[in-house]
Amino acid sequence: MIFEHEIPSGSKLYFGDTARIKREIEFVSAEILENLGFEEIVTPLFSYHQHECFEDQKPLVRLNDAENHEVTLRADSTADVVRIVTKRLGRTTESKKWFYIQPTVTFPTKEQYQIGAEILGGDFEQIVRTSSMLLAEIGAQPLMQVANIRIPQLLSEKYGISLDVLKAMHVEEIMRSDLPWIEPLVRINSVDDLQDLDIYPDDIRVELEKIQAAVKNVTYEHMVISPLFYAKMRYYDSLTFRMFEENSLLAMGGIYTIDGVEAAGFALYTDACIVSKMNKGGK
Repeated sequence: MIFEHEIPSGSKLYFGDTARIKREIEFVSAEILENLGFEEIVTPLFSYHQHECFEDQKPLVRLNDAENHEVTLRADSTADVVRIVTKRLGRTTESKKWFYIQPTVTFPTKEQYQIGAEILGGDFEQIVRTSSMLLAEIGAQPLMQVANIRIPQLLSEKYGISLDVLKAMHVEEIMRSDLPWIEPLVRINSVDDLQDLDIYPDDIRVELEKIQAAVKNVTYEHMVISPLFYAKMRYYDSLTFRMFEENSLLAMGGIYTIDGVEAAGFALYTDACIVSKMNKGGK
């Protein structure tokens, strides 16, 4: 029996302090982003193209439109923002910087509120600086993990290490690879570990140098380098970052290409940010 007061598992209910903190986080973030030159966009809840964003499409909530074309509920905002701005708005706007404050929905009944931003033609430094600024405003100083999605892709495509093994970070199995440089690669953890890159083959070294160059321009105290991390979003193709507070993911972003459009973006996970602020007294 489902009682009248019950809500589906994974859905969100805000009241009292949580509703107030959510509103404050969203208001402050919107104000900062507008001051930085971002324009706001609210994308449709329904989409025809969400399946292109996910390798595993099981999380998509599927429906049909009036003409029986399959649509899904918005499970990710990035691709829709880029497509709508470049293909639908087109010449009606010259803005390259956009932000959104809206939820995503995944199967079976999971809601996740996000504060996100996309910069067409943007770079890694811009999105890291912007996301760090927003998190600092709510009093969060999370650990930043920097990676390059191209490295695990190369390990899978050219060096025989299964992408499934890399996704699961089975370190022992990765270390069994008959590659003389795999152990130093696995052990990279800090900026200092990127000093001697001559031991790596040219293709891996080039991608490590991209991390090296990026972090030189990023001033952030709590940073780790994770060259083997594999982001599960299909469109990421270069540098990525994630920001953690203990075991909670507060933000994620990176460089990507969608329909030939190069861009950079990030998302703050509002629910995790609310918990972070409440743990600090909600001030």
